[in-house]
Amino acid sequence: MNTLTTTPVAPLLERLFAESDASDPATTPSVAAYWNGLASEEKERLIRSRTEYADFYGRMKDVPLAVSRQTGNLLYMLARSSRAMSIIEFGTSVGLSTICLASALHDNGGGRLVTSEFAPSKIARARINLTEAGLADLVEFREGDALDTLSRDLPDSVDLLLLDGAKALYPDILDLVAPRLRAGALIVADNADFCPPYLERVRSPGSGYLSVRFADDIELSIRLYGEPS
Repeated sequence: MNTLTTTPVAPLLERLFAESDASDPATTPSVAAYWNGLASEEKERLIRSRTEYADFYGRMKDVPLAVSRQTGNLLYMLARSSRAMSIIEFGTSVGLSTICLASALHDNGGGRLVTSEFAPSKIARARINLTEAGLADLVEFREGDALDTLSRDLPDSVDLLLLDGAKALYPDILDLVAPRLRAGALIVADNADFCPPYLERVRSPGSGYLSVRFADDIELSIRLYGEPS
């Protein structure tokens, strides 16, 4: 069984990825003036900021900022091959990565995906998309700042963690989830280059993780054992 490549998921993903590929902050009416008024250095600073992420991602509420098709396939493959049953996602956006991960849970026989999204309008769209995909029953949506929403009521054991929200918060979200990561759990961090402290942590010998750069925009890590030293 491959939910990812059959109806209703496959045509839905094709439409959503096409919409995402066509989106651009520079041409999205609600954010174009703001985005085009920023110098490239200021854009990068905001993406890396630990203090201005709420304002920045609030302004980006109409821009999907979703994973690529290749990353979506990778997420399905990792979750399916590891027989994941419990997944945490930081950064739902409109639900493309969520659909890919939930498809793997479905094909693994079931499970639970806890996903957190800052922008209310995005999580509303994600709920609609997961319902259309027939996978909403596998997903628990949490709306708000993930520093709060992922600080409580997590599964006892987590098989896979996806980091794809505010880049500066990657170490903080890892701190929240790390006590629940089983040995062998996978951590996928999208665009992790924007958070050097995160990369330094997961790549450090003795950290409890083994980590490699995967493709151009992914850091893939495995939890080796217990609590990091």
